[in-house]
Amino acid sequence: MAEDFRSTEVGERYAQALFDLANENKRLDAVRDDLRSLKAAWIESADLRRLATSPVIPVEDQQKGLEAIADKAQFDRTTKNFLGLMAANGRAADLTGAMAAFEALYARHTGVVSAEVVSAKPLAAKQISAVKAALKGALGRDPELTARVDPALLGGLKVKVGSKLYDASLKTKLDQMKFALRRA
Repeated sequence: MAEDFRSTEVGERYAQALFDLANENKRLDAVRDDLRSLKAAWIESADLRRLATSPVIPVEDQQKGLEAIADKAQFDRTTKNFLGLMAANGRAADLTGAMAAFEALYARHTGVVSAEVVSAKPLAAKQISAVKAALKGALGRDPELTARVDPALLGGLKVKVGSKLYDASLKTKLDQMKFALRRA
């Protein structure tokens, strides 16, 4: 699911406009928090994904639905207007690309290094601290870490920093062994 959050050309254009407006109005952090909440909701809710991406749902209904979600979540007015505009322009399906592009713009602007850690089971606080320390050593600065669980990994970790993916999952290692055995 997190793989869906890749910057797209359309998403980049909308994200740049949102970023410029939020920065101008000194609402960058509020808009970023809203988009992070929306991303979490997107991952959790099939209904939200369906609302934004279904070609059979009229644009007007998508707009009303996204604005209602923004109201319920008490999003900043800038974020609410942004969601409404994307839907009104028939671009609600590009929300994930816009969210990813906005995060990249924010990171570039503030110098924040974001990292996502995916594990088969929830990580303990001590494990998260160890991952942060290892990333700080590799990157030279403190990363902003998000963690999620994917039981399909079986064990190990996947760490994504920017466009780089470090895959030390058991599933990948088993797949590599299968491939090697087939070639032997």
